[in-house]
Amino acid sequence: MKAIAKTLTTPHDPSVGVIRGLEELLAKSSVAPAGVNELVHGTTLVANALIERKGSSTALVTTQGFRDSLAMRREHRYDLYDLQIELPEPLVPRRRRWEVRERVLADGTVDTPLAAEDVRRIAKLARREKVESIALVFLHAYRFPDHERKAEAILRRELPDVPITTSSELVPELGEYVRTSTTVANAYVRPLVDTYLDRLATDVRGLGVVAPIWLMLSTGGLASVETGRRFPVRLCESGPAAGVLAAGFFGAAAGEPDVLAFDMGGTTAKACLIEKGAPLLAREHEVARVHRFARESGLPLRVPVIDLIEIGAGGGSIAHVDQFGLPRVGPQSAAAAPGPACYGFGGTDPTVTDADLVLGYLDPHYFLGGELALDVEAANTAVARLGAAMKLGREAAAAAIHDVVDENMAAAARIHSIERGRDIRQFTLVATGGAGPVHAWGVARRLGLRRIAYPPSAGVASALGMLTAAPSFEYARSMPAALDAVAWDDVKRTLESAVREGHKQLGKTAVVDISVDARYRGQGEGITVKLGPRLGARPARQLTDAFESDYVRLYGRRPPEVAIEILTWRLRVTGAKPSVQLKSAATQAPALKGRRRIWSSERKSFVDARVWDRYRLEPGDVIAGPAVVEERESSAVIGLGGRGRIDARGILVVDLG
Repeated sequence: MKAIAKTLTTPHDPSVGVIRGLEELLAKSSVAPAGVNELVHGTTLVANALIERKGSSTALVTTQGFRDSLAMRREHRYDLYDLQIELPEPLVPRRRRWEVRERVLADGTVDTPLAAEDVRRIAKLARREKVESIALVFLHAYRFPDHERKAEAILRRELPDVPITTSSELVPELGEYVRTSTTVANAYVRPLVDTYLDRLATDVRGLGVVAPIWLMLSTGGLASVETGRRFPVRLCESGPAAGVLAAGFFGAAAGEPDVLAFDMGGTTAKACLIEKGAPLLAREHEVARVHRFARESGLPLRVPVIDLIEIGAGGGSIAHVDQFGLPRVGPQSAAAAPGPACYGFGGTDPTVTDADLVLGYLDPHYFLGGELALDVEAANTAVARLGAAMKLGREAAAAAIHDVVDENMAAAARIHSIERGRDIRQFTLVATGGAGPVHAWGVARRLGLRRIAYPPSAGVASALGMLTAAPSFEYARSMPAALDAVAWDDVKRTLESAVREGHKQLGKTAVVDISVDARYRGQGEGITVKLGPRLGARPARQLTDAFESDYVRLYGRRPPEVAIEILTWRLRVTGAKPSVQLKSAATQAPALKGRRRIWSSERKSFVDARVWDRYRLEPGDVIAGPAVVEERESSAVIGLGGRGRIDARGILVVDLG
């Protein structure tokens, strides 16, 4: 049985929207609450709290002399020529960054024993300051955590109601600043997420649903609610990760394992490369950037994450005119409230959705299946006002907004693929999100792609992506050493311990993947190299071969006679994936709804296009562009020269002319 429900976001309390959607879903499916087997939840709560600075009053407890590591950052300037460069303020102000006398050297030697009286003094200070969460970060604790553990024990005795996040448990990796930044971010959002998850679980149980609740991790794996409460920073890209999983699932179902996942919603558009059905992963990402697309202008988080890139605006992003009289879109957004002008909720600024409505890509009477009637006149007025500022007519202004968005997204996706050593022209674009199918045609044309896959129910594809996810266990530990000096017995013991823990959580049949961060001596950064399920009899040769192969693929050559250095060992244990079957369920009725004029970017004018009902199309049906294929949550646009076909699973696969 398939049932779909989609509700508007409730910014004041996201759990309200979740419960509303669940209630609607239960009503539509006629499934009793007790009959629900599993509930999977993804959220943007963590990212939003960091961006909007709506976390808890947090303190940082660190080694004497390191209280300013948050402010000093890595001394990377994202704009070398900006003398007034703006950086994000640390989440913890200096007055709540407290030092402890202790020091462990890089080789494990205790230079200064832990001063327990300093920790007890800080506990008293935390009570006086009404601190709600504590981040504990000591020098070299990634490798030698004894002092952190002792300080944590003291703080827990003194402050039993204050959650404490230790860097050695959350992110035992090299890099003083990024380790501190990650630990502080986790502590900052921990009380908020804990309260939210507790309320959500209570409300779900109140509906009579007793099924286990899983949370989507930023890696696309699933974790328990308890893991989410302790390590909420691992949920930062939870929602977008689900969209990538959906794109990979639909791409594989359409016979396309190499996919550019393109997810465009109400606020942002994101992209990710998927190879052989698996999304590329990154070991670090940034949130709360001062400049949206500028690396090093945000807060770095060293947690494993699907390698997503924000490539543009969303349907609610506001269009404006810059100082040169040219159209720009975002980063400001009308959000869910008041929303685009056409929503009729009080918004007056022109947005991407307003432009798409003016261009004929959206049916004002069939938005959300007709539940929300769009105000065409309000959209016309908002876009016309922008056009007047550019000395353009209303329709030309709408086309300019649409083109700017598509061009920006295509350019960002192109750079993203080049930086990762991939030829994006070899990928198939899979469009998800409410606005993704509307803009996929323009983005794909600009990238020179040959094919687009439009999944059914693209507007709620992220939800389906969660149903395709497997539970997972992530582990990382920095053990820096030159390759010829690696203590392989220690490495194997560490990995074997992590494998046992992963199997304990997920079962003996769970799949193990080992990887390592490595670099050539003298380099500042390493690359992550996959080593397979186990270390072989000759691990040094195994690592060398894998590292050199990946290095040459990325950079074209390798430096001769330069030693390899090992930085961090990583391990991922993945449980069994659920079986999800796609079936086409077309209704026996004419699929052609009619015709309407839509803007053609090829002809720079309006053209007559067929409008199709997605729910009435059957496998084998062929659709020639220009056309619009409508469903409740989104509309797929096919331009001139495009030829689409509904496959056996209901996926609309379009070849570009």
